[in-house]
Amino acid sequence: MTPTLFGRWQTRLLLLSTVGVLVSLPFAMGLIGGPPDSIYFWILGYVAIFGLGWDVLYNYLQKFRWDRDWPAAYQLLAGIWELVFVFCGVKIFGFLPAPIPKDSIDLDAFVLHYSVVWLSVFIASQSIMRILFPRSRFRGGQWL
Repeated sequence: MTPTLFGRWQTRLLLLSTVGVLVSLPFAMGLIGGPPDSIYFWILGYVAIFGLGWDVLYNYLQKFRWDRDWPAAYQLLAGIWELVFVFCGVKIFGFLPAPIPKDSIDLDAFVLHYSVVWLSVFIASQSIMRILFPRSRFRGGQWL
């Protein structure tokens, strides 16, 4: 069954609040990417918040596909689009509040953090979620 909008939201929030936080910890502690900073959790929060809105658009666009689902290549493109949007919001345009000045956000650390989080969440959604919640696919991706 194709994931419903509510199923997408549940899965996104669950994975970002578990896998995303675990992957962000080494970045926030300064073990990877640069000095210790809480900006990584802010970025993770923005990805979660704006992802809920993007899921509405993705759900609408899927209705035009014959199988009503995204191939993995489209998921990759959606991840790149979200990266560009959050980066522009935090660093370039500054319309997303961050606890540090936008000039001190390192592009390399941002891209590395986002890429590692995105890849970890994608892999978890394709493997761990299917193991832990085997019946969720029969309920449109909803696990609650």
